[in-house]
Amino acid sequence: MNFAKFQQLVEHRTGFRTMDAPTASGEYFSDSCGDLYTFFLKVGPGDVIEDVSYFTTGCGFGTATCSLLVELVRGKTVDEALGITDADIEAALEGYPEKKKDYPERSRFALQAAIEDYKRGRAEGRITDAMLEQARATVAAAVAAAAQPGNGTTSEDAKAGPTIVEGGGLVTIKLH
Repeated sequence: MNFAKFQQLVEHRTGFRTMDAPTASGEYFSDSCGDLYTFFLKVGPGDVIEDVSYFTTGCGFGTATCSLLVELVRGKTVDEALGITDADIEAALEGYPEKKKDYPERSRFALQAAIEDYKRGRAEGRITDAMLEQARATVAAAVAAAAQPGNGTTSEDAKAGPTIVEGGGLVTIKLH
């Protein structure tokens, strides 16, 4: 396991935010530990995932795994995202401890639920081509406004990310 990458994913929590007006969303509840995983998607023309974010009540492994999945699916088509396996996620972190090997499956199930929601919306006519064009424009504007372009996060990610406050020998992490 790449502990440095794990630590970075937990600290920066790329994509950890709820999303305004997502094209689709889906969730998975792990009855084994009680964690909830929710993924939000903005899908553009060509079924390309323009933006993806998540919310989880899980621990650091849940957060790191969801952040990895955000990195893996952004810019892919929904069908390409459905093709991502637990092994792909595990490889991106260079392994998981034996007792944590179910985390890729949990986050992937939530992503799959969001993709299924998207596909249902398209089939039912609730998601139109005009909506997909608008999603692409919204994401493009957010990326252009990002404080540090090219770092894999949008300005919304930066606002929603944790704040670390040090003082008096204590470190406090504020989650927004």
